[in-house]
Amino acid sequence: MKRANLLDRLTGVATAALISFGAWIALAGPQGPLPVHYNAAGEVDRWGGRIEVGALVAGLGLLTAVVAGLTGLAVARSDDQARRRGLMAAQAVTLIATVGAGIMIAALSLSGAPQLQPAWPMALVSLLMLAIGTTAGRVGPNPAVGLRTPWNYKSRLAWDRSNRLAGRLFFWLGLIGLAAAPFAPQPLGLYVLTAAILIAVAVAVFESWRVWRDDPERQPF
Repeated sequence: MKRANLLDRLTGVATAALISFGAWIALAGPQGPLPVHYNAAGEVDRWGGRIEVGALVAGLGLLTAVVAGLTGLAVARSDDQARRRGLMAAQAVTLIATVGAGIMIAALSLSGAPQLQPAWPMALVSLLMLAIGTTAGRVGPNPAVGLRTPWNYKSRLAWDRSNRLAGRLFFWLGLIGLAAAPFAPQPLGLYVLTAAILIAVAVAVFESWRVWRDDPERQPF
């Protein structure tokens, strides 16, 4: 319970910090055009003002409150220790992802950088896949995280097996993508990684249906 309480406190701190930082950017940040979106080649393809950038950062704070907060609530209500561990891992990954994204958005926009290093987009996607992959197979059925297919909600076996498969695929894709990012020609490397992720999702969804179909304890629709 202590670990869950710590994550809940971190959720509150992260939410307050992101919303406050976003408000500061919107009210007192640099005036003039700021980069708000980069294409797959790492080039700015849209500029905006400080209000938009601040809203993005504050929005991540609200997202943290909703997703990490609801996950923490599910932890507190669960008596299944395995499910609690999985949900706590998902809560931690949510905090890392939203705070990291908020810092990255603020750093890139406030710096005014017109060009990212070519490897950055692929490396960031790979890091996200690694984070998802390390937790996907340990999360019990819930409405917030994991591979949530109709068949998974009708079969615990389908949930466990398809999420374990998705976790392994995402982890290895993230690891390979992170290692290849500095050397792969861009944006081709990012396109290949994205295609591989979509294939991995399709394979995991098929596994969800296949296991549900063969599970004698499945629930009917």
